[in-house]
Amino acid sequence: MIWIPITVAAAALQVARNAAQRSIMGEAGPWGATLVRFLFGLPFATVFAAAGWLLTPGAAAHPTPAFWLACAAGAALQIAATAALLTAMHRSTFALGTAMQQSGLPFALVWGVLFFGDHVGPVTWAGGLIASAGLAVLTWPRGEVVMRKGTVLAGLGCGAMFALSANCFRQASLAFEPAHPAASAFVTVMVVQAIQTVGLTGYLAWRNPGALRAVIAAWRQSLGAGFCGAAASGLWFTAMALSPVGPVRAVGVVEMPIAAIAGRRLFKERLTPLQLLAGAITAVGVVMAAVG
Repeated sequence: MIWIPITVAAAALQVARNAAQRSIMGEAGPWGATLVRFLFGLPFATVFAAAGWLLTPGAAAHPTPAFWLACAAGAALQIAATAALLTAMHRSTFALGTAMQQSGLPFALVWGVLFFGDHVGPVTWAGGLIASAGLAVLTWPRGEVVMRKGTVLAGLGCGAMFALSANCFRQASLAFEPAHPAASAFVTVMVVQAIQTVGLTGYLAWRNPGALRAVIAAWRQSLGAGFCGAAASGLWFTAMALSPVGPVRAVGVVEMPIAAIAGRRLFKERLTPLQLLAGAITAVGVVMAAVG
């Protein structure tokens, strides 16, 4: 059960990364802010991978074709999922896009069982569905909701692809060095972020060089986001090497109350009584998924 505190730590670091990214999104735009986690996270991911490998006696590398394929597929799916999420937000609202992204939780359970041979008990299934319902209420926008054509498809697509990419990362970590999941996870993070850095930097240099310049100009804030992002990814990958992705995603929902606290302190945001109730329901689902 060590994967549970690892997941909680990953969620906390992810909130810190998101807060840092939000501070630079104005000039860099959403794609520039997305690049930050890869470009400035890669040096830290490399240091973490080297340290983890050197401090793990008996670790032996197994860079099989399955490892490289899983890394490449996961990296591409994660970028595509981000594009789908941005599309959903653009065609509706930020909150609605966030709500539909949470479909990744049940998708993670489904993909793990269908394609990767994960064994998930009925309590975990129930907990995942309860947590998903609580998240939907927690993040659903208040007032009139406007959804243009393709919003639902983009929103559900991003959740499905985020979940599938997470399963790919789990398979990559297990393939590289199954006997030492932590060291293997940090190496996987380094490889995946290298692929994503090259791909997204090349895209921005071609289509939006202004965003690339804004990212470089905000290097001080970006370093903090990169460090938190690399550390969070390493811990996420470690947790997913120790447990199926579905339960990890369910426990990772603890990110929501952490984000709510951060939003209140940093951005003066408030939660309604209904959102607080939804948060409690989500917490029940998380506990069920963790112990199931």
